[in-house]
Amino acid sequence: MKIEEVQSSTKKLRIAAHSHIKGLGIDPETGDALNSADGLIGQKDSREAMSLICDLINCKKMAGRSVLLAGPPGSGKTAIAMAMSKELGSKVPFCPMVGSEVYSTEIKKTAILMENIRRSIGIKIREQKEVYEGEVVELTPIETEDPMSTGTYSKTVSHVVVTLRTAKGQKTLKLDTSIYENIQKAQVTVGDVIYVEATSGSVKRVGRSDQYATDYDLEADEFVPVPRGDVHKKREVIQDVTLHDLDIANSKAGGSSEFQSLMSSFNKNRKTEITDKLRQEINKVVNRYIDQGIAELVPGVLFIDEVHMLDLECFTYLHRALESNFAPICVFATNRGNTVIRGTDDIVAPHGMPLDFIDRLMIVRTKQYNQEEIKEIIGLRAQVEGITINKEAMEVFGEIGAESSLRYTMQLLTPSTILAKINGNDEITKLEIEEVKDLYLDAKRSAVMLKNNSVNYMK
Repeated sequence: MKIEEVQSSTKKLRIAAHSHIKGLGIDPETGDALNSADGLIGQKDSREAMSLICDLINCKKMAGRSVLLAGPPGSGKTAIAMAMSKELGSKVPFCPMVGSEVYSTEIKKTAILMENIRRSIGIKIREQKEVYEGEVVELTPIETEDPMSTGTYSKTVSHVVVTLRTAKGQKTLKLDTSIYENIQKAQVTVGDVIYVEATSGSVKRVGRSDQYATDYDLEADEFVPVPRGDVHKKREVIQDVTLHDLDIANSKAGGSSEFQSLMSSFNKNRKTEITDKLRQEINKVVNRYIDQGIAELVPGVLFIDEVHMLDLECFTYLHRALESNFAPICVFATNRGNTVIRGTDDIVAPHGMPLDFIDRLMIVRTKQYNQEEIKEIIGLRAQVEGITINKEAMEVFGEIGAESSLRYTMQLLTPSTILAKINGNDEITKLEIEEVKDLYLDAKRSAVMLKNNSVNYMK
């Protein structure tokens, strides 16, 4: 008898800088920010302000407006922006970028900005389609002899027999091989709930039938109820795309102005320059179908970190772009104070941004974390990474964070864990932290060392 262990099919994701963030951590009843919730700690005023912004976005009363997250380094600006994207959900486009991304030898700065702006604007397209929908009861590919085959295996799939079941009844379908390929791409198996479009043959896997749901499933799958009604029906199909997706799909000479051609070429891969003329044509088509109720505009969020890296030309371009009908919600972040605006010689402005541009922004301030908050963040981060820290070591981490920075303290976690294992400890102790602290300098100690040993370094 051969016994094999069944491995879980749940994907293991790498732990990134903001893997622990699940939302803004707002009390749904009062609207107040909880001190520690959804992976965020402290910054209660900033989180409440961003929660109101999320409400405005969901009510569709925020388009064309902008927010600036301003605060010292390591005060959680990017974390709050990521929490905002989680709060809005996957249906609202969220496009993050860094200010320095606009500088390229191949593409103009304004082209990169416009591309990201259009990535941040979603279009929800509604179409009435004839579909076959239900739970897959049978999935049998039928093979026949291939007269063109020269190899040892001379059979090929001629068609596939699929039986779909709903709460009302079931129907057996004979489908073409091209639809069978779509079924294979969607990884459909018996027990899945799917729908097949009658005209295009595209297959959409909705989820696993809830009749297969148990408490012992290894696979983290989404369970859905068996559809009601007949297998063959007309239903409204909603497709979520962005304006940039439509630009790419139609980036060819003499872009078409018809909506069907927009969607038919959506999945084709072309690499051609996207012109302003093409974008204007697409805007006209989208506007027309919005007026007809076929499509709905979903203004998303464009998050630009380190916005002080943009120059005067970029700010001028953004100034105009935010006034257009197709404008996303822009969230900027910066850690600079009064500094020279990039692209000028001597114009000093708050956060390195022109005053007339700052005047358009709703400014949200983030504050430096105190020692207790740093300890909570370190504890949360250790929990995400599966690290154990004793009470005395946690106090040391808090002191180091207050003296240097939160980022430096975070970077000491993993080396301290490795050192603790070498020393035979199951948890991080004060001894490991002090040893790692001596091995790796923080920014302040490094600056003092450079100042005291300036004669040994080149200027």
